[in-house]
Amino acid sequence: GLSRDGTPAAQLLLDAGIDIRVLLAPEHGLLGSGQPGQAMSDTIEQATGLPVHSLYGERLTPDPALLDELDALVFDVQDVGARYYTYMSTMAEAMRAAARSGILFVVADRPNPIGGELVQGNVLDSAFASFVGLFSVPMRHGMTAGELALLFNREFGIGVRLVVVPAAGWRRSAWADQTGVPWVATSPNMPDLESATHYPGTCLFEGTNLSVGRGTERPFQQIGAPLLDAQEVVGGMPAASLPGVRLAAVNFTPIGADDGKFEGQAVQGIRLEVTDRKTYDPTKTAVVLLREIRRSAGADWAWRPETFDRLAGTDQLRLAVDSGLPVDEIVEGWARPLQRFQKMRNRYLLYP
Repeated sequence: GLSRDGTPAAQLLLDAGIDIRVLLAPEHGLLGSGQPGQAMSDTIEQATGLPVHSLYGERLTPDPALLDELDALVFDVQDVGARYYTYMSTMAEAMRAAARSGILFVVADRPNPIGGELVQGNVLDSAFASFVGLFSVPMRHGMTAGELALLFNREFGIGVRLVVVPAAGWRRSAWADQTGVPWVATSPNMPDLESATHYPGTCLFEGTNLSVGRGTERPFQQIGAPLLDAQEVVGGMPAASLPGVRLAAVNFTPIGADDGKFEGQAVQGIRLEVTDRKTYDPTKTAVVLLREIRRSAGADWAWRPETFDRLAGTDQLRLAVDSGLPVDEIVEGWARPLQRFQKMRNRYLLYP
């Protein structure tokens, strides 16, 4: 968490006279610089001398003995608005720990960088709950951390004493580049708003043998593999079927990729560029691409089934793509759970 001028939230609290005893760090560490999936060690924050306890690695939740010394936990972390991003899971686990210890949980809320109006994708099946999706929410939930905390607390039985400090002046229609707050990379592969906009869809390709552009300047903005016929896939897709996005066949070479996919190899890729973010649905676009690339790649296609199903929050999407089910039928199958979620969601919205 940083202020508008880049001051860390912890420093602001210290300056206000708050007695901070410990800092807790999610995946990617306190500065958001750790590689995805990398277990982070406990350390000392140099500027303040405060101990930093990692909540990603050996532990995913604060130690009860630590919480016995505290009056409250304050959560101030920038989310990206997609179910798979683990910061909201860290928030939920910390809320559970605070509830067990009987201490207050405070969310210093922040805008959803990809806006708070669009709700898209499938709703997670609770049988597939994991740290990349603890609760039955859609791929793109259209909520802030504070709103999700309220929903998690009531609908999923956490029951912590909760206070949400709203983000002053934010409206649901405002995206990150309309807030006047500089973009700060929330993790190494979330360098800008364009990546965050595509992430609710392209993240699904982590569960395949395609690269999602890690190790390039455009992670989650492009997908590819050396044997992909990108020209054939792009040429076979009518633009009218994918409003709000432009697809282009490109080449890229992952360097320093943290997913082990095609390091140093020339990759044929498909780049996605948002042309109208009000009409763009990255989740449907991902299903179109999954289906078309799977068809085009033939024997060169491979799932990582466990990873894909955890991200998708179901095995039904993978099975539907394998069976050749039309995209519209797949997406229509999401409609009723989405309607139920939106009805529940409306009870916890804080912003106009």
